[in-house]
Amino acid sequence: MANAAATVAGMRDVPAAIRIMRWFIRHPPAVTFLLVVILCIVVGTINPGFWQVSNLFDMARSTVVRGLFALGVLVVLASGGLDVSFTAIAALVMYVITMLVTNYAPDLSIWPILGIAAASGAILGICNGLLVHALQAPSLIVTIGTQYAIRGFLLTFIGTALFMNIPESMDAFGKLALLRYEGANGAVATLPAYFLVLVVAASVTWYILNRTLIGRALYAVGGNAGIASRLGYNLRTVHVFVFAYAGLLAGIAGIMHVSSNRLANPFDLAGSELDVIAAVILGGARITGGSGTVLGTLLGVLLITLVNNVLILVGIPSTLQLAIIGLFILAAGAMFSIRPKS
Repeated sequence: MANAAATVAGMRDVPAAIRIMRWFIRHPPAVTFLLVVILCIVVGTINPGFWQVSNLFDMARSTVVRGLFALGVLVVLASGGLDVSFTAIAALVMYVITMLVTNYAPDLSIWPILGIAAASGAILGICNGLLVHALQAPSLIVTIGTQYAIRGFLLTFIGTALFMNIPESMDAFGKLALLRYEGANGAVATLPAYFLVLVVAASVTWYILNRTLIGRALYAVGGNAGIASRLGYNLRTVHVFVFAYAGLLAGIAGIMHVSSNRLANPFDLAGSELDVIAAVILGGARITGGSGTVLGTLLGVLLITLVNNVLILVGIPSTLQLAIIGLFILAAGAMFSIRPKS
């Protein structure tokens, strides 16, 4: 009792600013949320056009593909791994399915297309998981290898050929509006219905991480694989599941990309891996595994989207966007270095 009283008394002696700082260190998503709010206020003050409904809808549209990728990376990262092959998986799935549907089943509806894309991405992800477990190699190295293998396949057998005329069902799904707003000048802004795909994926991911045994297992493996194995968790099952889930989301993201852009380009998504990983890290996930939340990841995606999409509104050159993202990541790394593990 005396020790507890002394602890409470000691906490009261700590200045409020330090207590607030400690709270933020223990809740990284709150820091990300604060950065989002500050960025919105600054950009909105300098350029009030930021608050136009059309611009807000555009940002929501921009979060869908990146958000699906980020949710997959979150699951892998929480288990102690790292996947950089998700854009290659998305590119392969979206191009092959678009080509096959266009040539052989042009009347196929969007729901079987999404199901086939999810299954195809999951199969490719399972290959990643089996390789990681069998080779006992760092998942970063394995997925770099599979990424190059997939990209090499696309370059060798497909090249840079584009599909301009996508299937009607994919085109219609991309145009389907969830919300429609007509401005004073008569301009119409729409929030696409495929935004709901991200909402559903986020809900499913949250449920898996917080309400299932596999969610508990992947956090345990990410925290300490050796201890998790001794406690009875099956490392092979965890490895296969997380990469399969990341592949599944990547396959869906590929179809979302084609539907929204009405174009299937096999090299469209190349180079966006670091943005996605940065979003997950900025959302509070440790690169070493064992942590991360869906809310934090979505906030990280929103922050990266803001940096990439709206800084041009205040006159900041696009060439500085990477530098700004890099500074955010360095700040997150510094925060993690002093963040308690409990």
